[in-house]
Order: sequence, then structure tokens, then C-alpha cells
Amino acid sequence: MSIQDKTKQLPLGKRLTRALRSLIGLKNEPLPVEHVKLNRSQYKTIWNSVSVSQDDAKMAVSGYTDEEVYRQMGEGTREMLQSYVGIGPDDVVLEIGAGVGRVGAALAPICKEWIGVDVAENMLGHIRQRLAAFDNVRTIPTSGFDLANVPDASVDVVYSTVVFMHLEEWDRYSYIKEGFRILRPGGRMLVDNVDITSDLGWKFFEEHCAVPPFERPAQISKTSTPQELETYFTRAGYEAIEQIRAGLWIVTYGRKPAAQEQEQQEQGQPAEQLAAAPAEEAQAAG
Repeated sequence: MSIQDKTKQLPLGKRLTRALRSLIGLKNEPLPVEHVKLNRSQYKTIWNSVSVSQDDAKMAVSGYTDEEVYRQMGEGTREMLQSYVGIGPDDVVLEIGAGVGRVGAALAPICKEWIGVDVAENMLGHIRQRLAAFDNVRTIPTSGFDLANVPDASVDVVYSTVVFMHLEEWDRYSYIKEGFRILRPGGRMLVDNVDITSDLGWKFFEEHCAVPPFERPAQISKTSTPQELETYFTRAGYEAIEQIRAGLWIVTYGRKPAAQEQEQQEQGQPAEQLAAAPAEEAQAAG
């Protein structure tokens, strides 16, 4: 595993960074009391409450509503995914925390099927409306803790971008494990979060520290370390794990082993040992 530093900003750049800061309660306006009193794990209640209208939903997930900006950001994320995990015309692609379909609009034209998964039914309704022109788009509701409505080994690429900051650590790991389950052998998964070990990430963290404890909204953003995300991928069983550090962000991606390799791992026998066994048996028989 290696960590690459990219001086070029990822598509989740300065504009989105500013938007995220505007969403954490650092503005002068008083916070809605109901958002402060909610438990952080009440994902469905939280995100349905902020996504009744499409503009409300867009503001809640990104801090802006301009369609041209949405298009540009979606295309930027598409380029990132193509570069790191690859998106092909035969791929079934699933997004965890799809919001209003910002990225789906950029991916649907280049993949076999794009599946938007979100905890908020309101968000899924906005996706169906915004992406109605595509006949290869599907939406699936989630509990906020798993992908129970998605069959095993049914997708080729799973990703989640600008979502892990809103999740508890346990739920981040749960989604990475679930991603492994629903991927076909050789499938790829990518996630990102704010990198607390970077200068920009630390500044982001300190700004959150400035919010008084009893005024923090339930969806206030939380950071990750590269080691945290790498550990989740490793423990879940991924291989070829890579990380990209780019300013505010740490991006982590990996691959589900091919069918034979996975079977060997599950049996607890090293692949090279299994490969040598038939030769040894033939030698003994001779």
C-alpha cells in the first residue's frame, strides 16, 4: 500500500471546502434546535429533514444550488473515479450517499447501470426527477447502516464521496464491508474524507472545535486519518489498496480479490501454497 501526494486539487476542491465549512454551524445564523438535539446516528431523520425541496437538498449536501457548478463537480468526480478505479461501459456502479444525483448524472452516460443509494427517501425522489432522462438509473433506499437491499456480488464499482464525514466510524467500516459483499470478484471500491493529518484538514478540524459542544448539529463533519481508512479496507478483505492525499482530502480505494484468490483466502491457505499442491501430489504419485 502506498500513499501518493497530489499537489493538484481533487474535484472536491476549494469551492466545496468553503461550502462544507458553511454547513457545520460556523455561520452567524442560529442553528435549528431540532438538528442539535438529534442523535448523530439518526441519519434518516436528519437527511430527510434537510431535503424536502430539491434546493434544500442541494444546499444540505454541498452548500450551493447552481446547476452549472453541479455539472462541473460531477464531471470532476467522474474523472477521479475513472482515474483511480476505472468506469467501463459494462460496469454496474453504485454510489453510497448519492444525494440528489450530482455524480450520477455524469456517470450514467458511461456505465451499464448507475445505482443511487441514500438513507433519505427525499433524496432518492430528487434523483429520480433529475435523472429521469436516463433509463439505466436506479435508486435504492438504505437504513443508514448497511446495504441490505443490494444482493451479493451484483455490482462492479462502489464509491462514496463527501459522505464519510457525516458518519460514525463504525458505520464507515460497515459500508466498506458491505461494499466488499456486494462487489463481484475483482470489483473496486473508493471512499474519501477530510484528512486530519494534512494542514488543511487540521484547520478544518480546529474550526469544528470552535463550535460549542451543545450547539453542534448532528451532521457536523468529522475527519479521518489515512490509517483509519486503510485499516477498514484491509480488515474487510480488499487487496491492491491505495491512498491519495490531496490537500483537504484523503482518498482510499481497493479491489475485491478475484474468485480463486478469494476462495483461497477464505480457506486460510496462502495462494502460492495451493498452487504448489498439485505439483507436489503428482511428484508423490510418480
